[in-house]
Amino acid sequence: MGVDIGGANLKLASVSGRAISQPFAIWREPERLADRLEELMAVFPAVKRLAITMTAELADCFPTKADGVREILAAIGRAAPRLEHRVWTLDGRFRTPNEAVVVPELVAAANWHGLATWIGRRLHVPSALLIDIGSTTSDIIPIVHGRPATRGLTDPGRLQSGELVYTGVSRTPVCAVVHSVRYRDKPCRVCAELFATLRDVFLVTGDLPEAPDDHDTADGRPATRPAAHARLARMIGCDTTEFAWDDAVTLAEDVAEQQLQALHEALDEVLRDMTEPTQAVVLSGSGTFLADRLVNSSPALRDVPTERLDRFLSAEAATAACAYAIAQLARDLDG
Repeated sequence: MGVDIGGANLKLASVSGRAISQPFAIWREPERLADRLEELMAVFPAVKRLAITMTAELADCFPTKADGVREILAAIGRAAPRLEHRVWTLDGRFRTPNEAVVVPELVAAANWHGLATWIGRRLHVPSALLIDIGSTTSDIIPIVHGRPATRGLTDPGRLQSGELVYTGVSRTPVCAVVHSVRYRDKPCRVCAELFATLRDVFLVTGDLPEAPDDHDTADGRPATRPAAHARLARMIGCDTTEFAWDDAVTLAEDVAEQQLQALHEALDEVLRDMTEPTQAVVLSGSGTFLADRLVNSSPALRDVPTERLDRFLSAEAATAACAYAIAQLARDLDG
């Protein structure tokens, strides 16, 4: 089973394609990680080995990323003490937990590398591109001759190269994407406050489904369209008495367009640095709909064959794509 420990979500996937993605804000209660993992792992009773990757080491509950790597691996050890553990690292191999804590710089934020490595082994073209858009971040990863071929390897390096964009379809604050929006045919600056997120934007546009029982939102109210309408109103100092549904749609479309433009700028930078024309594009993540839109609006990629992971994996496995990928890599290692 693959285990992907994110800062805001826990994702588990078996090689059979069974997968779970659950919110877990590790920065709020890191001491509960082992218990939460144990609960989720109970859904996979036949598992004997864990393949592990993470991004949660960056959470500010840990003094350093090395501390985060060490504490996360220790929590997984407490959650599953009888299972064999393998940790994916940025040099394209698995290590034992004891080996991994010695090289935390190779463990930190390595989940994208595992996904790209697995995708690369499935492709049979010299040059490809993986676009993985999740709740928080977007990865734009060149794959050359079956291997990840990024200019950056760590988070800061990939942020500099455009291969990592810290924007997603759920958790990103609206004020991190735009400085102003259209409001009744005039530009309006937005409040620099966590009043709404991109989840509200895509709830209003209809790209994301409502989840009335989910209160992991900016104001703790449910993830429904009426509540998203109210949250977006506050982005320009309004409430719903002065901000109609049509105003919310206009604002949401404006924010979505500006986010898409930022992704285009990163995509163009990555494409300029690729030495061979892209011959295939693979899309994954909970924001696959946005990745699809990005590719279809890119002149350089519009005619390139594109494959969506959610077309041949279950929706759950496609959302937990990094966990599923490292589970597959670990199985391949076993022959």
